[in-house]
Amino acid sequence: MTASAPDPGRDIWQENNPNTDRLLWPSPRFGRAGAVIARLDPLAAAAVPAEAERLGRLVALRRVGGPAGLPDPGPVGLGLPARGALLLLDACEGTRSPCLREAIDRLLARAAGRPVVVLPHPGARRSRPLRQAPKGVTVLPWRFSAWTLLDAAAELHLLPPATPAVGPDPLLVLAGAAGVPAWSDEVPVDVAALWASVIGATRWRCPFHGTEMSAEAGIGLLALWRITEAHNRRVAACTGIPPWKRASMAALFASGRGAPAFRGAAGAALKHAERKKGALAAWASSMPVALPDAASAAGVALLRIEDGFIRGAGLGARFLPGASWCIDGQGVHYDPARPSDLEALLQEGGFEPALLARAAALRQTIVARGISKYNLRAGAPMPAFPAGRRIVLVTGQVEDDASMRAVRGPVRGNLALLRAARAVEPEAFLIFKPHPDLVAGFRRGRLAAEELDGLVDAVVTDQPLPALLPHVHALHTITSLAGFEALLRGVPVTTWGQPAYAGWGLTLDRDPVARRTRKLTLDELVAGMLILYPRYLDPVTRLPCTPEVLLERLDDPALWRASPFTIHRGVQGFVTRLWARWRGLS
Repeated sequence: MTASAPDPGRDIWQENNPNTDRLLWPSPRFGRAGAVIARLDPLAAAAVPAEAERLGRLVALRRVGGPAGLPDPGPVGLGLPARGALLLLDACEGTRSPCLREAIDRLLARAAGRPVVVLPHPGARRSRPLRQAPKGVTVLPWRFSAWTLLDAAAELHLLPPATPAVGPDPLLVLAGAAGVPAWSDEVPVDVAALWASVIGATRWRCPFHGTEMSAEAGIGLLALWRITEAHNRRVAACTGIPPWKRASMAALFASGRGAPAFRGAAGAALKHAERKKGALAAWASSMPVALPDAASAAGVALLRIEDGFIRGAGLGARFLPGASWCIDGQGVHYDPARPSDLEALLQEGGFEPALLARAAALRQTIVARGISKYNLRAGAPMPAFPAGRRIVLVTGQVEDDASMRAVRGPVRGNLALLRAARAVEPEAFLIFKPHPDLVAGFRRGRLAAEELDGLVDAVVTDQPLPALLPHVHALHTITSLAGFEALLRGVPVTTWGQPAYAGWGLTLDRDPVARRTRKLTLDELVAGMLILYPRYLDPVTRLPCTPEVLLERLDDPALWRASPFTIHRGVQGFVTRLWARWRGLS
């Protein structure tokens, strides 16, 4: 039975307040997908001070809370010092000009040389700029994120709406989390007590399972959604996306504005992105060579898309749906000719202890459950392994794949890889595992039996990689992700190309990347490659999710079925496999 999206529950703030822009914990929408994950329990007790302070620091660090989708340039973006300005926030409702003028006069009297700035409240329906600002007052007519305002505020002053909303103002609550003194209609507010009361009363509900979750998990999910939705808003057009992938890509890049436009021709997509003043997303392996230069000349940011490192269940070449992708603004992870966002993250990024603990747990789950990129099932018994002999696994690749076309070293094909591995492992029992796409009959490049004579001791085609790895002493590959999966399981890896996981002190590299100078632990590599870099999409709710959620969804085979419109792909693979066997190819 296919899993269904749980009822995310109702938000008591939304029930009692018709102005939903003023919600404290709003969830951004991703096209038609969305879920409310926080609600207030009016009978709950306030959080103890130490817990309230800890969660306040976390909320400030993750920059969550307040109306979603607003610009967040920080104080520098407003030309203001950090925590140095007196901010007056106007609800912009009703005819309140005399009140506004009086409030400005009061702030000027207490400014003591500090900037006085008047802005619309983030929850205001419209802006109402002053026609003539008094001397010494800066008026900004645009709405900004709550955290840009709080980071700029030495004091926060609110001019409430003519008709007060039900419940405390979200900006006053967040001022308590941030430790910013605040006044409402010139009445001082005990924001610390207000924050402790509200965070203690907040109940968090997981949108993926329909169960309660911790405040830390809820804040983390809101932070993930905030970052993802802001990223998606930038994308105006997609190109190089075949029809069977477009529904997934529309969900991947959905935002509060909907989904980007899809264009078959790269030139038309670039023109659309330029006209909309947005970014262009292109499938990296099918992207025209001239597109990066054309996008640069047009002033359009180019994002390159590729499948993620845990794609889902089944082969992309079979047109089976995926649920994780890599989106890169610098390059693409498999092409070492230029740096990628992943390389920069691994070379320069910091990995805090909580992230490394999460990476370790994720790695252990992957190993324990036998998870890999494609998560294929075994189709034959495990081969016999000779006792007392060194077992070396050599993983083949699709030779016309984009990652293989990017190889610059002398070992550029499967036959060359086997010869190189045999040269350095002359006494080993050498096992060759062809790429699953070749075995399935979807790509060309299988080797003839006579080409393998004297090079390999066994060819394994119908065993998934995680089942083989516990039996081998080492693995050789050019750029295959199999090397990363072997590292997760403690198997020594030799790379003959320059994959993204090589060059960090964890692999023996026959063709090293000089730019990669940092030595990483395995969990730092896992944190970068599986948590920070890829994007994951829950196949049930169509909402951005974590890798942990995706691993759970792999248990439901109904989520990973091919579309009836792509049934011909399976027939094509079956015929090609029969033809290959008749010709004696591996």
